[in-house]
Amino acid sequence: HVQLVESGGGSVQPGGSLRLSCAASGYTYSSACMAWFRQVPGKEREGVAAIDSDGITRYTDSVKGRFTISRDNAKNTLSLQMSNLKPGDTAIYSCKTNPDGHIRSWCSSGDWGQGTQVTVS
Repeated sequence: HVQLVESGGGSVQPGGSLRLSCAASGYTYSSACMAWFRQVPGKEREGVAAIDSDGITRYTDSVKGRFTISRDNAKNTLSLQMSNLKPGDTAIYSCKTNPDGHIRSWCSSGDWGQGTQVTVS
């Protein structure tokens, strides 16, 4: 079973940047769909960015032009480069992988990481 560990979270001022990483251990299908989600207390979990095995990406409207998702299959890592951060980006960010998922549904189902906190204030 795949284990996912997020890192790179922190506290920054509006307009700042952060780069989140998701390290996968155990077997991961090279064709797996991978995605970043975020969640704050009292709100539903939101898909932020997703990437499939062909490198095709999807972003939620609020982060387009500011966030970039990428993957390194050889190292089993997933990254999220976040620029021009806004207070609305404050959340716990978690990564997900699903060999049977599709980016149109944010790689629904599959393995989850614990998450990394991002605070913008």
